[in-house]
Amino acid sequence: MNFEFSAKTRELERQLLAFMDEHIYPNEPRYYKETQLNRWQPTRIIEELKPKARAAGLWNLFLPDDENGAGLTNLEYAPLCEIMGRSPMAPDVFNCSAPDTGNMEVLARYGTPEQKERWLKPLLAGEIRSCFAMTEPSVASSDATNISATIVRDGNEYVINGRKWWASGAGDPRCKIAIFMGKTDPNAPTHKQQSMILVPMDSPGVKIVRLLTVFGYDHAPHGHAEIAFENVLVPASNLLLGEGRGFEIAQGRLGPGRVHHCMRCIGLAERALELMCKRVQSRVAFGKTLAEQGTIRADIAKSRMEIDQARLLILKAAHMMDTVGNKAARTEIAMIKVVAPNVALRVLDRAIQAHGAAGVSDDTFLASAWANVRTLRLADGPDEVHTESIAKWELGKWNKPEAQSTTH
Repeated sequence: MNFEFSAKTRELERQLLAFMDEHIYPNEPRYYKETQLNRWQPTRIIEELKPKARAAGLWNLFLPDDENGAGLTNLEYAPLCEIMGRSPMAPDVFNCSAPDTGNMEVLARYGTPEQKERWLKPLLAGEIRSCFAMTEPSVASSDATNISATIVRDGNEYVINGRKWWASGAGDPRCKIAIFMGKTDPNAPTHKQQSMILVPMDSPGVKIVRLLTVFGYDHAPHGHAEIAFENVLVPASNLLLGEGRGFEIAQGRLGPGRVHHCMRCIGLAERALELMCKRVQSRVAFGKTLAEQGTIRADIAKSRMEIDQARLLILKAAHMMDTVGNKAARTEIAMIKVVAPNVALRVLDRAIQAHGAAGVSDDTFLASAWANVRTLRLADGPDEVHTESIAKWELGKWNKPEAQSTTH
């Protein structure tokens, strides 16, 4: 595997780093202030920076096609995603934030020309936002076959019923469209029962029941909503790809998105480690700097080793996705989903410890970052689901007679 990045990626990396230094880091205090002053409205600073990012060619970098994005492979996009992950406001500025990235990929890959014109076009322009309505409060949604919401055909329309939650992004007033997963045929084979359909958020019968918090953080103006869908009527033309193809769409959506989340974790961990190193060199306890304390030095060393290990595993997964496809890379994708957030959490925890009481406050980004990353161990499937899959595939190598014979 050659992880030498292309000249195109290196140039984008240079431009992105310069943009972060000039526009993102200096404006983070303003971003935090604006989110506090007007909780559920888009921040002015992000809206001001979007045109600058677009003019610089740092826009929709996640999309692999040249027409709407930068035409990058997963491996080429990975280091750029890591850079954006260093700041909570950066992905929005570059129109590379979840869940819009995954939803745009779904529309680009599976949408009809009409669906693309109405929904993909304004999403690509950063004019609207979207959410993904899959998980449900009444069932264990880690097993998506449990999804009980219904999508029932009625003439030229579908009738939508169900309650969804953790629809991230639905709190934003710009959220205009939801990709909704539900059952079109409960009698079909297990993985052919589900479908996905586009549901405009202003449809009669769509109601945001509440906005959820993550360890007390509401992530305004993005938000995570519990939404009731009660006899919502949408045109039959809003169905994505066809009845019974929900799992097919989900797998196509989750592959690249998992690399994105993981690389953002690496960027966040890198910034936490940097902050930790600066802190411990400037604080004195018991007659010497914290940086001279053996336990602190061990924490710094472990953090560096773990970050680099995780990054290499993610790059391997991205490389395999590009060369042999998502299905063949499924074990590596599952591994990075477990490894990346856990590494980021450990590094963040060490940085919090090095900051003492300040680390658990909002004086630094560490506490909110820890809370946000902790959700990733659930968001794209819990650790337990991924580790079970990894173990199953690993054990499968040794079920064959010829494989067993090699152990003697």
